[in-house]
Amino acid sequence: MQNRVNIKNKRAKFEYEILDKYTAGIVLTGTEIKSIRDSKASIAESFCEFNEQNELFVINMTIQEYVYGNYYNHKPKAERKLLLNKRELKKLAKDVNTKGLTIVPLRLFINERGLAKLEIALAKGKKLYDKRDTIKDRDNKRNLDRIKKIYK
Repeated sequence: MQNRVNIKNKRAKFEYEILDKYTAGIVLTGTEIKSIRDSKASIAESFCEFNEQNELFVINMTIQEYVYGNYYNHKPKAERKLLLNKRELKKLAKDVNTKGLTIVPLRLFINERGLAKLEIALAKGKKLYDKRDTIKDRDNKRNLDRIKKIYK
């Protein structure tokens, strides 16, 4: 595939401390995958949740309607099922229920076989002072790189 789709959730690493990462498949309809291939999707405010049957769903993920899809078009904010191994699902469900962690999507991409995949992470919410430390570290690194560039 020539077209590389790589849609990121930039706020996730700022808002959450990433503990563990997984790659999950997504159950999509025809017009949804076409919109993703056109990079018409957003995972900025989305999150993952388990239902009663212990199936994992991504909620609030926006996939815009396909331009050429007439009445067969999909709903832009529908819940979409994520595909993981049973062992991974049990581990995630246990961590979410007992430790109070959350599951956040980090990246939406299309793999080399042409399938849409969602990289999700088991995460813990950061406190305000942790966010300030992140900003301070980023600014210090930027200043150091600027100084190194001058003296090269």
